[in-house]
Amino acid sequence: MADMTRRGLDMTRRQMFEVGAGLAVSASLADVAVAAPAPGKADIAANPRFTPLYPHESATRTTRDLSGLWDFRLDPEDQGEAKRWFEGFDQARRIPVPCSWNDLFDDAQNYFGAAWYQTEFHADAPTRDRRLVIRFGSAVYHAKVWLNGHLLGEHLGGHLPFAFDASDAVHADKPNRLVVMVENRLRIDRVPAIPDTQAFHLYQEDLPETSYDFFPYSGLHRPVWLCSVPAVHLRDLTVTTRRSGGAALVDVRLAVSGNWSGPARLTLSGGASPIEVGVSVSNGAGMATIHVPSPRLWGPNDPFLYTLTTRLGGGAPLDEYALPVGLRTVEVKGEALLVNGEPVHLRGFGKHEDFALHGRGLDLAALVRDFELLKWIGANSFRTSHYPYSEEAMMLADRYGFMVIGETPAVSMTFADAPAAIAARHKQLTEDITDLVSRDKNHACVILWSIANEPLTKPFHSLEAAPGDAVAKGKAFFADMFAHLRSLDSTRPVALVSVQGGPVEWVSQGDVICTNSYNGWYAGSGRIADAGVTLEREIRALHEKCGAKPIIVTEFGADAMAGIHAQPAEMWSEDFQSDLIATYLDVLAGLPFVIGAHPWAFADFKTSQNIMRVGSLNLKGVFTRDRRPKEAAKMLHGRWAKAGMNSL
Repeated sequence: MADMTRRGLDMTRRQMFEVGAGLAVSASLADVAVAAPAPGKADIAANPRFTPLYPHESATRTTRDLSGLWDFRLDPEDQGEAKRWFEGFDQARRIPVPCSWNDLFDDAQNYFGAAWYQTEFHADAPTRDRRLVIRFGSAVYHAKVWLNGHLLGEHLGGHLPFAFDASDAVHADKPNRLVVMVENRLRIDRVPAIPDTQAFHLYQEDLPETSYDFFPYSGLHRPVWLCSVPAVHLRDLTVTTRRSGGAALVDVRLAVSGNWSGPARLTLSGGASPIEVGVSVSNGAGMATIHVPSPRLWGPNDPFLYTLTTRLGGGAPLDEYALPVGLRTVEVKGEALLVNGEPVHLRGFGKHEDFALHGRGLDLAALVRDFELLKWIGANSFRTSHYPYSEEAMMLADRYGFMVIGETPAVSMTFADAPAAIAARHKQLTEDITDLVSRDKNHACVILWSIANEPLTKPFHSLEAAPGDAVAKGKAFFADMFAHLRSLDSTRPVALVSVQGGPVEWVSQGDVICTNSYNGWYAGSGRIADAGVTLEREIRALHEKCGAKPIIVTEFGADAMAGIHAQPAEMWSEDFQSDLIATYLDVLAGLPFVIGAHPWAFADFKTSQNIMRVGSLNLKGVFTRDRRPKEAAKMLHGRWAKAGMNSL
């Protein structure tokens, strides 16, 4: 593991980032080795950062979705735990899970304190040979979980899954009561944070007051699963692919519960005939390489997925787990981004998990519609701005062939704050990166990691100057984050998304340079022609300062109210938005080192109330919030729908 870490830290951006569906196992996961009274239990209980595999069913694994209507109660006085609500509570109303609570109840619209959920379920009694696990896809932001009055554990940080072994607390002869407390208090020491309004005076007030331009939706946002797994089970699986002449090599690492030793089998199916190899697992770890002589590579034009099935044991499998995998490589070479050795240009958007009533709750219908509209418009990529999207979104992106920039929740962090707040964010973001890489390492669609979006020396809309050491503090902070992520994954390039004019010392640490630009809107408002001239000057200057690295312009655009038109084009009209985006694309297409352009945003989305946001919406979407196309969407469809891989 130490050798792998050093290799990751010593990687240069010109080296091959060979990516299949995975990366090297992180130290925090791979090095766990604990004894347990019952095999398999400690793998979850002893490591609160452990992210279990997605709960695919198999011959040895069963899953049950506990989503549905749960009991719900706000706790504005923080009395629930003292009054033992974890044993059950009354005076409840019903709430759908998954969903955000803010758009459902009038008294919860701008409520971010503690709230309590409860539901009941029946379950078979676990045995020494099987374990019962409760898995949460996401809880925003801090969750504590009890089963039948027993505390299973707690988790801090939104948008990523966590799980608890429930075997010792479950009842087999009567209903089981699952109680969850969730709070999303907006705090300066969290990721993302709020501005320090004691130290800085803001000339624009927001409700709620955040440092980012989207609504801080709260609650259980993704499914809650009840999973039954064998006591000896596959705990983690890592898949990495590389090329060898005309063949592909699929490197597979296994992590098995309870330091188990024994034989295992890997089967790669989906090609002309299945390919099977044996694995010797020792003390819970095993690895093997599958040689694929004539591979069908995953790519945007042919998102082919093989199925990798892992079986533990020499006879009837002790455990069986099947995972879709794509075989492909990613390489940053000079000023180009290569997928399977071919240069690609990223066309697409930043977007949000956001829909009316659901808020940030998983909405499978909206997800499928979004991907269909991305295909219609001619996009080949998107960024998970500004937090990890659902696992279901990533699985669907694998199948649609979208190239994804996977982003952490670190949006609009400032470095003018107290050292204690910065240190707390450092710890939380380090854990978020660990969990994000662990969760998404096996997705072929993820071709680039984003450490953060628009970090700042001081808060937006603040009157005071930034402290003189803010740039240096940020540089050291992000150096740690880049090193940590590269130690976990030496196979994908890493970037940081800068705000227009942000410190070069921060963004230049990336293998790819990503920047957001709003000429014609926030800067030089209304002046489309000037916006193009300024854009070219700024992007050329950024390229010169950062060296010969590829650049992606990850945000640009303008708000447009659907149905508003103007001739000549004026701000807030659909015409102005369309013309400004087209101007940006024309300029960027003429810069050979620009390999991606993502207009902001895919669809309108909810944000805080303020004097710039009509209806508490950011209206920069080329689609409305209910997915009706504006003029910009039609313009982009005409431009992108028949474009090749090397066109913006």
